[in-house]
Amino acid sequence: MNNLNSIILEGNLTRDPSVDKTPKGTVVCNFVIATNRFYKTEEGRQSEVGYFDVEVWSRLAETCSEYLSKGRGVRVVGRLKQDRWTNSEGEPRSRIRIVGEHVEFLGSSRRSGAGESERQGKENKVAEAENVAAHTGEKEAIPAY
Repeated sequence: MNNLNSIILEGNLTRDPSVDKTPKGTVVCNFVIATNRFYKTEEGRQSEVGYFDVEVWSRLAETCSEYLSKGRGVRVVGRLKQDRWTNSEGEPRSRIRIVGEHVEFLGSSRRSGAGESERQGKENKVAEAENVAAHTGEKEAIPAY
């Protein structure tokens, strides 16, 4: 039996992404997205907001750090990762986050102006190409815009 660990989320960044490098120089970008869920109850329409930690690596991390900012809409396809540790009081702790393997940029956190649609299209093509390159090693797949 094969196991499946896959998730798709769509939401908006709650703050600007943070970028770091590992000791070996690999870039990692972290951001939080807020998602909305709407449902009906006897009292009427209700909403629920969820906040999810996302991390992306390598070229995709560089692209996300360049184009993403607070309020920007994103669609993230990835997998769940659980970190486990023991705190200073000896209590076991855990945290689940999303490791993004594909990020699509949606809309803009700024007002759309002339050329915004074209710029966004280029951003999405660059992010997709860099995602493919990160997984296949094909650096030629990245368009030069």
